[in-house]
Amino acid sequence: MAVFNQKGGVGKTTTALNLAAALARDSTPTLLVDLDPQAHLTAIHGQVPGNASNSLFALYQDNRPLEEIAVSWQGVGRLLPAHAELIKVDSIFGKGPTILNRLNLGLQALESSGGEDTAMIDCCPFLGVLSLNAIFASDRILIPVSSDYLSLRGALQIEHTLKALEPVLKRRVERRYLLTRFDRRRKMSFDIRERLSRQFGAELCETVISENVAIAEAPALSLDIFGHSPASKGAQDYLALMHELRAARFV
Repeated sequence: MAVFNQKGGVGKTTTALNLAAALARDSTPTLLVDLDPQAHLTAIHGQVPGNASNSLFALYQDNRPLEEIAVSWQGVGRLLPAHAELIKVDSIFGKGPTILNRLNLGLQALESSGGEDTAMIDCCPFLGVLSLNAIFASDRILIPVSSDYLSLRGALQIEHTLKALEPVLKRRVERRYLLTRFDRRRKMSFDIRERLSRQFGAELCETVISENVAIAEAPALSLDIFGHSPASKGAQDYLALMHELRAARFV
């Protein structure tokens, strides 16, 4: 599953980490894939590779097996770490079918060798070779949308992008839209939810991720929400999201 939006600041990394942690609590260890050159997810983990050869960049540079670069993440599963060198993938390797399918083939090889059945890809916030790799490799896409009007526009843009890719993929990628940073004190949050509901119907998650201090604090402590504040509203929201997506067989 790719966690993707072409707009930054909507909670992609937070959602990938906390949903993976919720799955781990439900006995499903997850492979987290940090496909963002900013490497925020890797920084939260704390084991940032000093050399690009120990990161996902090695998959593109040397076709290195993913099993060799995966690192354990307590309470979650494992991580395929990012490195700033990933920013060069577009310019160095082009956009041919071989490079666009590189992550897909790497994940298939990892799974066939006994790796995790569930992988969650934290994407960079723009459409390029890395994001296309994630889309090509994914059965499903989760699209976080923060509760503001610019994010609403971003959601409409990504729907257009996914529809444009369908002839290339030869399939429709199943997706869900997730409302994040939901502030019940603001009328705008409810307005955004209503507009998303009209636009996407059943593809909008019923669960919303509320604005929550504990969610914002956890990354600074190198923790997921359950490691930081398991009784918080944020932890409750991500557990509810996990159960909703499980019921829909989305994860």
